[in-house]
Amino acid sequence: MPMTKIMVADDDQNICELLRLYLEKEQFSVVIAHDGNEAVAKFAAESPELILLDIMMPGLDGWQVCREIRKKSNVPIIMITAKGETFDKVLGLELGADDYVVKPFDAKEIVARIKAVLRRMNASGGAENAVREVNYDKLTVNMTRYELRVDGKQVDTPPKELELLFHLASNPNRVFTRDQLLDEVWGFEYYGDSRTVDVHIKRLREKLEGVSDQWRLKTVWGVGYKFETQD
Repeated sequence: MPMTKIMVADDDQNICELLRLYLEKEQFSVVIAHDGNEAVAKFAAESPELILLDIMMPGLDGWQVCREIRKKSNVPIIMITAKGETFDKVLGLELGADDYVVKPFDAKEIVARIKAVLRRMNASGGAENAVREVNYDKLTVNMTRYELRVDGKQVDTPPKELELLFHLASNPNRVFTRDQLLDEVWGFEYYGDSRTVDVHIKRLREKLEGVSDQWRLKTVWGVGYKFETQD
């Protein structure tokens, strides 16, 4: 059985080698890139199944690399950076990153986050798993194929956005707080703040606004969000 391939893009060689050591110990195949241009080229050549992406790199920075990859793929991206300000986190998430880790980090935490993301991506595998899909007027969210269809057209959507939409749409008219969504969608491995949920809701609304008058993503002020349907 082929090993899952992870690309580590970071200009710090010590960090790259530390992550390679931990990841190979966990039976992952590792591809290393030391600058943004090399990361884009190796992504195209190697087709990794998950990317650990530093922001401050020579050539293209991590934000530019994320933007280029998102033009072609919804492969999970975990940003790894020394930048911990809220603005940087929000920008990374708005560009389509799935998670965000601030240096210095624990390599064991990185491995745990990678495994959690891959478990979610592979949850559809196996004959015992039924098709996981919700359908509404002009909307289909299929978690077996990780596919979003809006008005009959497939819309490229990062995995975390799709998981959030599926969770809300699977529980129509139920209000979730931001903390509940962080816990139930991101899970134990996420240590971020509630703004993460707001960013993902904003991105989903850009894809879904005005599609149907039978449902909508609604903000419940002072509480959180719900997928509201017409009874």
